[in-house]
Amino acid sequence: MSNIPYKIYLEESEMPKAWYNVRGDMKKKPAPILNPATLKPVTLDDLSGIFCRELAEQELDDTSRFIDIPEEIRNFYRMYRPSPLVRAYCLEEKLQTPAHIYYKFEGNNTSGSHKLNSAIAQAYYAKKQGLKGVTTETGAGQWGTALSMACSYFDLDCQVYMVKVSYEQKPFRREVMRTYGAKVTPSPSMETEVGRRINAEFPGTTGSLGCAISEAVEAATSQEGYRYVLGSVLSQVLLHQSVIGLETKAALDKYGIKADMIIGCAGGGSNLGGLISPFAGEILRGENQYEIIAVEPASCPSLTRGKYAYDFCDTGKVCPLQKMYTLGSGFIPSANHAGGLRYHGMSSVVSELYDQGIMTARSVEQTSVFEAAEMFARVEGILPAPESSHAIRVAIDEALKCKETGEEKNIVFGLTGTGYFDMVAYQKYNDGEMSDYVPTDEELQKSLNNLPKVD
Repeated sequence: MSNIPYKIYLEESEMPKAWYNVRGDMKKKPAPILNPATLKPVTLDDLSGIFCRELAEQELDDTSRFIDIPEEIRNFYRMYRPSPLVRAYCLEEKLQTPAHIYYKFEGNNTSGSHKLNSAIAQAYYAKKQGLKGVTTETGAGQWGTALSMACSYFDLDCQVYMVKVSYEQKPFRREVMRTYGAKVTPSPSMETEVGRRINAEFPGTTGSLGCAISEAVEAATSQEGYRYVLGSVLSQVLLHQSVIGLETKAALDKYGIKADMIIGCAGGGSNLGGLISPFAGEILRGENQYEIIAVEPASCPSLTRGKYAYDFCDTGKVCPLQKMYTLGSGFIPSANHAGGLRYHGMSSVVSELYDQGIMTARSVEQTSVFEAAEMFARVEGILPAPESSHAIRVAIDEALKCKETGEEKNIVFGLTGTGYFDMVAYQKYNDGEMSDYVPTDEELQKSLNNLPKVD
């Protein structure tokens, strides 16, 4: 048995006092966000009509390396942070690998995921600005759950547009949101102009995060005293989620552990960006080298098969344009069970890091993902979220490679949350009813053909 404990805990006093903004260390910055009407870089006033003003400032700040975490947010974080870094001894034994496997567990709060790290920050700034409430979208429901909790804490109204397939597959997560006071609407709905348009264009659609974003933005801009908040993709969200990576780095340093490989699931980029930011910063500054791997579903492969181009962040084309790896804003992913990863594009920060070669990406099919999830659950005692299980799949694959080569690599991955509200998905897998869907080149090209023309 190693002298490394099963769980490495930091003291409250070791919790980060500032978020890390990896853009501050990037010599080549992510391309500017564009106003959809003018195709010019957005201004602070442009963004302040959609987002809280202080959040808009964070979105546009690509020079500050650190931004102080307000005391009110740090006090809330203390309820569930610092979160543990766990040595997966039982998984190592099961695989008979010489690799050392660690996972940063973000499911130790009622929302069940890492999403609360940004939800409480965005709710705080909305309250500070004197708003009545906020609107948002949610895929698997973890972001909506986290935001409903945060809004309840600050006594804000919360309106959630939930991707229709997840609304139907995950009724219990929907009810947690309602328990915390949120109004939850399946998307695309008939309540908004953009929702009606999408339903007309794609009859019977199961929805997507892009659809739900469009509806939430319309709802925010049509109600006085409301702003829109987003659980992924945006640079401000990756900033808030950097507490994950900062704590992970501190826990490893505490025991003199040097990570060789950092693995995260990738949908819009919030968990991945938060986990890898401090490590990517060391690569950018020339201080260290790491192998960073983004893992995405084969059914929605924005990094591995998408195009690096300007695109709308939403299906309804009402949001600003962002340069990112994208499958096209009109791409509607198949109704797979990793709802939080069903987004057509990727964070501009993650996209730029990927384009610079700071990280690599892989896509995996969902049956292999659930095979890894069940193995992990049976030996490590935590039922992982389908999204998290993409990272588990590749962590297991890499550990098995180490078994073949005899290498003692330190593999670190993000366990973004728990899967206790995802039992329909596990049932489908256990009953042998789960299938793999990989879009054809023709299907992807059809969507990519409609990318906006930006010089």
